[in-house]
Amino acid sequence: MSEELEKKNYSADSIQALEGMEHVRMRPSMYIGDVGVRGLHHLVYEVVDNSIDEAMGGHCDTITIDINEDNSISVTDNGRGIPVGMHKKEGVSALQVVMTKIGAGGKFDKDSYKVSGGLHGVGVSCVNALSVLLKATVHVDGKIWEQEYERGKAMYPVKSVGETDKRGTTVTFWPDPTIFTQTTEYSYETLSNRMRELAYLNKGVKLTITDRRHKDEKGDFVQEVFHSEEGLKEFIKFLDGNREQLIQNVISIEGEKNGIPVEVAMVYNTSYTENLHSYVNNINTHEGGTHLSGFRRGLTTTLKKYADSSGMLDKLKFEIAGDDFREGLTAIVSVKVAEPQFEGQTKTKLGNREVSAAVSQAVSEMLADYLEENPDDAKVIVQKVVLAAQARHAANKAREMVQRKTVMSIGGLPGKLSDCSEQDPSLCEVFLVEGDSAGGTAKQGRDRNFQAILPLRGKILNVEKAMQHKVFDNEEIKNIYTALGVSIGTEEDSKALNLEKLRYHKVVIMCDADVDGSHIETLILTFFFRYMRELIEGGHVYIATPPLYLVKKGNKKRYAWNDKERDTIAAEFNGSVNIQRYKGLGEMNAEQLWDTTMNPEFRTLRQITIDNATETDRTFSMLMGDEVPPRKEFIEKNAVYANIDA
Repeated sequence: MSEELEKKNYSADSIQALEGMEHVRMRPSMYIGDVGVRGLHHLVYEVVDNSIDEAMGGHCDTITIDINEDNSISVTDNGRGIPVGMHKKEGVSALQVVMTKIGAGGKFDKDSYKVSGGLHGVGVSCVNALSVLLKATVHVDGKIWEQEYERGKAMYPVKSVGETDKRGTTVTFWPDPTIFTQTTEYSYETLSNRMRELAYLNKGVKLTITDRRHKDEKGDFVQEVFHSEEGLKEFIKFLDGNREQLIQNVISIEGEKNGIPVEVAMVYNTSYTENLHSYVNNINTHEGGTHLSGFRRGLTTTLKKYADSSGMLDKLKFEIAGDDFREGLTAIVSVKVAEPQFEGQTKTKLGNREVSAAVSQAVSEMLADYLEENPDDAKVIVQKVVLAAQARHAANKAREMVQRKTVMSIGGLPGKLSDCSEQDPSLCEVFLVEGDSAGGTAKQGRDRNFQAILPLRGKILNVEKAMQHKVFDNEEIKNIYTALGVSIGTEEDSKALNLEKLRYHKVVIMCDADVDGSHIETLILTFFFRYMRELIEGGHVYIATPPLYLVKKGNKKRYAWNDKERDTIAAEFNGSVNIQRYKGLGEMNAEQLWDTTMNPEFRTLRQITIDNATETDRTFSMLMGDEVPPRKEFIEKNAVYANIDA
């Protein structure tokens, strides 16, 4: 075997151990983000990423994920199998090195993996450290190899347990409940959404997820199979399925520019929102980066050049801005980079400068060809851009009014706001309360030192179906902006939010526990997601959970948040009880509202997070958009309220 061929061979010596893993159990959040629900699911993604890396290298096309009955996870692929030979430097099997050494993996050997999603090499060894038990089974070179680990430590040397004609790796792990104290229960929906995303991003790879804890109506385990032949084109159709299309074709390109594989798909719809999703080596870079700036530059330059030459901009009295070209645009940008540079450990913003030029060039060529070959679509797109520019011009005036109100009004605060006395924003919280009646009760019941109250009248504007200037003109939305003290953005980036002057680090949505209350919650969350996403990403948005019932017997009383709790309490009280159903917050007195919903010692707040930006985008467009059938289907599937009050 030649030296060059030996270098490229994926063997035990391809595995490089960089450092130990003693620190992982002591500081798990440094490695997986947190030890809550998100961190728990991140363990699965780390293991699946290894299989996806095999697929990206052309060595694997089938991956299965099982949520087992005992809530353990099994991930199986038909890749080359982790090498099991002796590692020269470590003196143990390469499999053991991969599983027990942080920073160990073939991803640091450029000849083994050209590109990789798990870039810091902490993946499977980190999962091992945070599992009470992990079992690795490898099918390679005609044999089945096995090793088990207890909290990251090998229980015995790698051993052969049989023969096989298959190849690949299976990793089964049980998350450690002493680390994941909040929960060790996996969400099938969360995992299936990520597997669907991976299938679109890696066309041709078949991903099957099975929930062995639950069965469907036929008695079979709940299961979904994801497999995409068209990749991002299908992804765009899936994401934009709830919106009315402006053009019927998905504009797409797949190729290599300057040695960087670039895949882009985009389409225009009749909405007023811009939905850009970007990925680097399958990682969702929700903060963007050079690949997204390259896309924007290529799109703006090419469309502006076409619009200028068409003469359709001649009557406009002001310049077209970058935002105008992206209104009603849904686009996905996916690049594969051999040595990506991310800002921060979270891998959410790409920093490689060379990627920007590659994406910009690819998009310019793709779009120029499409516009030339589809003049009718080109005309419709330019008309949409012109309307967007006119609306933006109106929105700028509305934005200036809001900003002027923030600066010029007394204290820059809306008259309805009952502020708190504390000056440190990190200690302050504001309740956005449904209705003046409940707002009045909340003002009486609150702790005035650190709790502020902003009553909202009725249902705020549905921003999913509103032009931007209408959003900024809305009185309730203006009050939210001015109360929070945040700036609205600039003409170049109209929705960028500056949180430096955020006056409250907890923004709590408090609505009635009924259908109307849920609708108002959804309207406010839609506004936050579309116009204040940084507020959610910063962990500042919460939903209060007022009780549904008060159960009383004599001097004894307890609150219940659902029907099951109500029945349990009634049974414990034994005998005839008085049950009061709260139809709204206004039916509680100030003391009850404080005790159940506002007192930090006893209340339950649900923090709003964005686990999957593409799925969240799709859900909001479905719930708040124009298409009725998918919304009806969602409500029928997820409805909680059996009775709707007249």
